[in-house]
Amino acid sequence: MKILYIHQYFRTPSQGGPLRSYFLAKTLVNNGCEVEMVTAYNGKGYVCENIDGINVHYLPVYYDNGLGFFSRMLAFIKFIYKAYNVSKSIQNINYCYITSTPLTVGVIGLLLKKYRRMPYYFEVRDLWPEAPIQIGVIKNNIIKKLLFSLEKYIYSNAESIIALSPGIKDSILKVVPEKSVIVIPNMSDCNFFNPATGRGQKDEGLVDKYNVSGKFVITYFGAVGRVNQLSYMLDVVRVCKEKGLNDILFIIAGKGAEMQNIQRSAQKSALNNLKFLEFLNRENLKELLNISDAVFISFVKIPVIKSSSPNKFFDAIASGSLCIVNFQGWIKELIENNHCGFYCDPEKPEEFIKKITPFLQNSELLLQGRNNARKLAESKFSREMLTKRFLRLFITDTKIPMVANPAYGGINKLIAPDLVLQADASL
Repeated sequence: MKILYIHQYFRTPSQGGPLRSYFLAKTLVNNGCEVEMVTAYNGKGYVCENIDGINVHYLPVYYDNGLGFFSRMLAFIKFIYKAYNVSKSIQNINYCYITSTPLTVGVIGLLLKKYRRMPYYFEVRDLWPEAPIQIGVIKNNIIKKLLFSLEKYIYSNAESIIALSPGIKDSILKVVPEKSVIVIPNMSDCNFFNPATGRGQKDEGLVDKYNVSGKFVITYFGAVGRVNQLSYMLDVVRVCKEKGLNDILFIIAGKGAEMQNIQRSAQKSALNNLKFLEFLNRENLKELLNISDAVFISFVKIPVIKSSSPNKFFDAIASGSLCIVNFQGWIKELIENNHCGFYCDPEKPEEFIKKITPFLQNSELLLQGRNNARKLAESKFSREMLTKRFLRLFITDTKIPMVANPAYGGINKLIAPDLVLQADASL
């Protein structure tokens, strides 16, 4: 079987960043499928490279988080044009798997279905256009109407839709109630972030390398953009400094359009309890999480964030880190129901002191929380478990048992272990 996989922002382990598409494509390759990955990069020419058995077609389409709205739209349109031209030239494709964001990648699927009779699956990572509208990036009512119409048309023509959270699924079904929507959340790589990492055992060599001896380390890693609203985290850092919590060290490791603003703000406030690192590849992230006690996950306060499925949460629980979130939704419910961290109101940073103090004073409580995080990763979101579910989209004779559970992190659904499904879903 030959599968065309389209992801505008495909990443590999050596590059760092979200690796969901890499692992899903690798699973297909490991089970005898050919995979043609079509993606974009900030280069000057077309490049085709075989990476771990995946044929990756790199298309020269410049993109950066710092681009304005119209520059981003131009990049999206360029990718549609280039990706369609490459895709239609690849012979003997059985299925097309397309992952958003952006929503516009679905246009490639529509074109391939119409002119090449190629069926496509559509994966929804974030709700577009709802997310950029709520953030305030898209304000024009005509553009909003066009994008909502495009969203419905893409969903309607897909063979099936894959959502990354129960909330995303519910939103999709409001648009196309007749469609099959399968939830396959992001994954925790429990083999890479080994169990020792999640048992409070810091590597002394890494403690020296990062100069964190005697510190309770709280880390933020990943994108530093408008949607991440790291000013909320800076408020917490300021409160800790004012209250004299000198044993807490905050680390921000990432890149993005807002990084310079965050650094300037931290410097202006003389936050010597905050350290900045560059964006990390996977191996370096593993090191950083080894010496971290907790991971801080931050987002802007808008309703659509409640349905998000942030990669950093799944890496955090795989590493056995205490999870601190400043947003509502299913991730907050998972953390609270599994006792592996806490929610901190972004507009009340003083609450953070009250909630973090028990973990500072009681090492057993911290260890229990970290162990609970690791158990959640192993039992609900392990990469091996969820890639098998994904495989059933294409290989129907895979023997994967389906089990009904009464609850899923406080959300009542009919599910296979760790996979929310419609009762009549075809998988």
